[in-house]
Amino acid sequence: METSTIILLIVGIYLFISLLTGILPSLKISKSVSGYVAGDRSMNVFILYFVLGASIFSSFAFLGGPGWAYSRGAAAFYIIAYGVIGIVPFYFFGPRTWRLGEKYGYVTQAELLSDRFDSKFMSVMLALLSVVVFIPYLTLQMVGAGYVLNVISEGLIPYWLGAGVTYLVVLIYVYFSGVMGVGWSNAFQGMFMMVMAWVLGIYLPNTLYGGIGEMFTAIMESGKTAMLEAPGLASDGSAWSWWGYSSAVLVSAFGFSTWPHLFMRSYAAKSARSLRLSVVLYPTFLIFLVPILMIGFSAIVAFPGVEQADSILPYILMQLDLPAIVVGLFCAGALAASMSSGDAILHSAASIGIRDGVSQLVRKPLSDQKERLLIQVSVIIIGLISYFFAISNEISIVALLLASYGGVAQIFPIVFAMFYWKRATKAGALAGLFGGILVNTICLIFPEIKPFPMHEGIYGLIVNIVLLVSISFMTKPDDPERVEKFMNSGE
Repeated sequence: METSTIILLIVGIYLFISLLTGILPSLKISKSVSGYVAGDRSMNVFILYFVLGASIFSSFAFLGGPGWAYSRGAAAFYIIAYGVIGIVPFYFFGPRTWRLGEKYGYVTQAELLSDRFDSKFMSVMLALLSVVVFIPYLTLQMVGAGYVLNVISEGLIPYWLGAGVTYLVVLIYVYFSGVMGVGWSNAFQGMFMMVMAWVLGIYLPNTLYGGIGEMFTAIMESGKTAMLEAPGLASDGSAWSWWGYSSAVLVSAFGFSTWPHLFMRSYAAKSARSLRLSVVLYPTFLIFLVPILMIGFSAIVAFPGVEQADSILPYILMQLDLPAIVVGLFCAGALAASMSSGDAILHSAASIGIRDGVSQLVRKPLSDQKERLLIQVSVIIIGLISYFFAISNEISIVALLLASYGGVAQIFPIVFAMFYWKRATKAGALAGLFGGILVNTICLIFPEIKPFPMHEGIYGLIVNIVLLVSISFMTKPDDPERVEKFMNSGE
C-alpha cells in the first residue's frame, strides 16, 4: 500500500472516531435549548479542562505557532505570553457567571450583559459582534485542516476538499449534540494532540540537529540571529517593535478572557468549584505549546525557503523518512487541533446568533423547540460562510486571529464593569462598546492613521474605557436592585 494511502486511511479512521465521540453525547442530553447550548450544566472538571484548553490549542497553535516560529522566530512566544495573562480574569469572571446562570437561566454572554444593562439593543449588538469575529476564527481552523490534508496527500487532495471533508464531520456532530458533543470530542482530540505535540517537538530537534541546544546554535551560526532576538520579526521580515508585540499580547489577553465561546462554558460547568479548578489547571495546556514552537524552530535551517509558513508542520513530516503510520498519526493530531476549536466556535456562533440576535428582534417569543432548530440551521449556515472565506483566504493563520481579537477585546470593559463597578450605566456601556468597535475597525482598515505601531484593539479599548466612564458619570445610575444582583454574584 502506498505511503499516502496509509496516511489518508489513518486520518479517515481518526475522523470517524471523532464523529462517533461527538454524536454519542446527544443521546444523554435533553432536547431543550439549555441542553443544546449549556449541556444541562453538567460538565465535570475533566471535560471542562479540555474544552478550555481547546480554546488556545487550535490550528492557531498547532499550525500557526510553528509557522510563526519558522518565519518570525521569537515572535511566536507571543502565544504563550497572552495565554498566561488571559486566563487570570476568567478565574474571577467564570464562577460569578456560573452562579448567575444557575439562578436566572442564562446560557450566553449577551444574556448576562443585556440583563445587567437592561438593553435588548446590547444583546443584538453583541450577537452581531460575536458572529463577525467568530467567522474569521472558524475560518482559520478550516484553513489549518485544508493545509494538512493537501500537503500530506502531496497535492492529491485539493485544499478546498480537505477543509470541506474535515468540517463536514464537525458540522454533523455539532448539529446533533451541541455543547456536549463539543466537550467529549475536545477531550478525545485534546489527549491525542498533546501526545503528538510532545513526541514531534522532541523528535525533530534531536533528529535534525542532535538536540534543542544544538538546534539554536545552528540557527545562530546560519546568520539568522534576528530570529532569536526578542520580540522577533514582523510579518514583513523587519524587527517587530515592542509597541506591536506588547499591544498584541495585551489585546489578546483581554479578548481571550471574554471570548463568547469561552465565556459560555461557564454555564456548562457542574459547579463553580469545578469551573475554578479547571481554570487553575488550564496553564498546563500552555506547556504543550513549547514543543509545538520547537517544530517551527527546527525547520529554520533544515528546510529554508518554504513559502507557506503555516504549512511547515505537514511539510516537514513529508520530507522525513518516517513510517506512514507515524506521519498519519501526526497529521491526525494537527486535524485534532483544528477541530477541537472549530466545533466550539461553530456551536457558540450559532447559539449566540439566534438566542441573542434573532430572538430579540422577533415580536413573538420563540418556542424552545423552534429556537433549538434555528440554532442547528445556523450551524450549517455559519459553517458554509466560514468555508467560503477559508477557500479564498490568503492571510496568515495568526494574523487572521489577531484581527478577531481586536474586536472581541472591546467586550472586556463592560464585563468588568458589570461585576465590579456599580456606577456603570446602560448609556455608558453602549457608548463604550460601540465607540471601541468603531475605532478598532477604522484602525484595522486604515493602519496608517495610528500614531504608534500598536494593535488597533488598544486604540479601541482606550476610547471604550473613556466613553464608558465619562458617560456613566454623566447619566442617571441604573436600577440599584438590578445592579446589586450582579454585584453579589461572587458570594
